[in-house]
Amino acid sequence: MKKRVLALGSVACLAISMLTGCGFTGSKESTAASESASEKEDTTQSGSQVLSVYANAEIKTLVQWAASDSQSAMVNNNAFEGLLRLDEKSEAQPALAESYDVSDDKLTYTFHLRDGLVWSNETPLTAEDFVFSWLKQMSTEATNGYSFIMTDYIVNGAEYNEGTVKGEEVGIKALDEKTLQVTLKAPTPYFPRLTTLCQFFPLNEAYVTEKGDQYGLSADNMIYCGPYTITSYDPAVGATLKKNEKYWDAAEVKVDNAQVRVMKDGAAALNAYLANELSQVKLDSSNVAAYENDPEFHSESEFRTEYLQFSLTNPVMANENIRRAVSMAIDRDTLAKAILADGSSPSAGLIAEGMYGNDSKTFRELNGNISPFDKEQAKKYWEDGVKELGETPTLTLLVRDDSVTKAIATYIQSELNKNLGIDIVIDTKTVQARNELMDSGNYMFASTAWGADYDDAMTYLDLWTNGTPYRGSYTNEKYNELINGARTETDDAKRLDMLLEAEKILVKDEVVVAPLFHRGSATLTKSNVKGLINHPFGPEVEFKYAYFE
Repeated sequence: MKKRVLALGSVACLAISMLTGCGFTGSKESTAASESASEKEDTTQSGSQVLSVYANAEIKTLVQWAASDSQSAMVNNNAFEGLLRLDEKSEAQPALAESYDVSDDKLTYTFHLRDGLVWSNETPLTAEDFVFSWLKQMSTEATNGYSFIMTDYIVNGAEYNEGTVKGEEVGIKALDEKTLQVTLKAPTPYFPRLTTLCQFFPLNEAYVTEKGDQYGLSADNMIYCGPYTITSYDPAVGATLKKNEKYWDAAEVKVDNAQVRVMKDGAAALNAYLANELSQVKLDSSNVAAYENDPEFHSESEFRTEYLQFSLTNPVMANENIRRAVSMAIDRDTLAKAILADGSSPSAGLIAEGMYGNDSKTFRELNGNISPFDKEQAKKYWEDGVKELGETPTLTLLVRDDSVTKAIATYIQSELNKNLGIDIVIDTKTVQARNELMDSGNYMFASTAWGADYDDAMTYLDLWTNGTPYRGSYTNEKYNELINGARTETDDAKRLDMLLEAEKILVKDEVVVAPLFHRGSATLTKSNVKGLINHPFGPEVEFKYAYFE
């Protein structure tokens, strides 16, 4: 597929991995919001200069093959590096690999590592470190649900995961200490961009084996190959980072110290920013109007969709009419524009606005609105579902415990009450507790999100091919045929048609998910902080290019 080069300013990624939107604020935030951020004394211009951002949920783990949340990815992306790294324009550039070659049939990639690469403990970094890491990610040891990001593409990757072939039969080889060869099942034009993801970062086998089950539990039990090393880590508190002097490009890293603070409350984060404790903050919608003319204000959209995931093993949500009623009863336009009011857009489908379709139209333009709001139809579907169940069910919505998600849940609760005449229960849990419930299938329906790893609809749609409880335990032979066909189809038009049809099955025909909105963000960034990059997809916010002016 011909890929479009995205301008950084047009879309932004999971910047600092926080939701934004309506927060039910108290007097403390309202008082803070009345001040202009530019009028606050900027103490970061004097004294110790620490680049400080925040995450709105726990940093669950630093273990590469266990991490799936964007908070962990943000920290790992700044402490590690892959073969390629996204630059300031969000284009994949040589990183640990100084170059790579592609065979004529576009199936074999040969990466050439830089001279003199070392880990932060001065151990040489070699091609074998990639082989070890990638095989671990493709094995059953990986618990992050991300094995597919390799097994779908690399020869014998799926078979290795299933235990039917050995590691030496997988299409990844260290030809020598500096040369890594990767063989793919089918031409994949976006494969180089995939190597910028955390799952593709190297690991030193001797070190990981020595640490055993203690690896990654603390900053001292890890070694690093990226711009920074982690000096402290607490899942509930955050992480501190220090410039990695052993990094091959250390001369270009301008900020010596950085930190990621866990702050679940948007009001507290804003107050911390106004007190010069954060370099950047995302605004709840209640504060956007107060700051939109401030020179530190910036608004952007993201390739990230928030949606409701229905558990199809739940007796109530197994009823298609109930799922369809819930989806159609929610006014997404009001949610995005009036409740969030931060640049988010109402979802017309699962695939985010602006993502590539063909050379003429975006994917969303081609597939149209397949997730409409229609309260009259919603009421009818609800009544039909209740008749089929034989009783009126009580619905329980599982959500994360950050302030914005709770506000969104309250809005959904109000919509279902107004349009279906029902009261739902909101079950608020920490991210880890919510994930555990979803992983075990112990939920009715839940609010969750997915951000694009690359600019193609496949980054969303292949999530529902494995039948996992987290994805609603969804299985559909036709859907899987379409996704598997799109993975190998070399005709761009045919491949696109497969993906368009797959999204319709998932959202319109079977209502496995109910898309809510495509996330946007309104931020304040300290005037003396430059080069803090937010990518439109893939890795989290970049510290590498940041500097203080």
